[in-house]
Amino acid sequence: MKKVKVLVIVSILFAVLLSGCGKSDENKIPENNSAEEEESTIPPETEETPAGIDFEGIDMDGNEVSSAVFSEAKLTMVNVWATYCNPCLSEMPGLGELAQEYDPEEFQIIGIISDVPEGSGQKEMELAADLIEQTGADYTHLLLNESIYFALLTDVSAVPTTFFVDENGVILDTIVGAMEKSAWEEKIGALLEE
Repeated sequence: MKKVKVLVIVSILFAVLLSGCGKSDENKIPENNSAEEEESTIPPETEETPAGIDFEGIDMDGNEVSSAVFSEAKLTMVNVWATYCNPCLSEMPGLGELAQEYDPEEFQIIGIISDVPEGSGQKEMELAADLIEQTGADYTHLLLNESIYFALLTDVSAVPTTFFVDENGVILDTIVGAMEKSAWEEKIGALLEE
């Protein structure tokens, strides 16, 4: 029964995310002319979730991962992507490079594969693994489950969506849409200086 519930949630999320991938960022941003608000379409949850994000899941290699992973670095970039999403895949080589360029105690990247839930078949797992290898995105990638969905993805309307999380599990910023490596470097640098 629990597996059916997770598959229903994942199916709904997949449908919502599928409708958002590949559209211009203009279609995802609420009507507002403030440049600051255009960059971050989902408000940071620092006040609503003072205790931080809480989840448990598994990565592509079957290792258990929990929200304690955020305590391993000062800043964590959580990139939500999908196997069908060209903008997601096009930014992943740059993300792979960024993951290697920073001290892991300062900065780390975690991917969440929004269309490959825990318990997926071999075909889906192989596709995700091949895409990760082809793009050089050599960092931890989590499989979607109910815990991760409710902790992070309830407000996600498109992929890629990227969260920046501090060592306490508090979301500092959210970006909807793909960006070039240089733009990510700017954003990471600014958040690390805060």
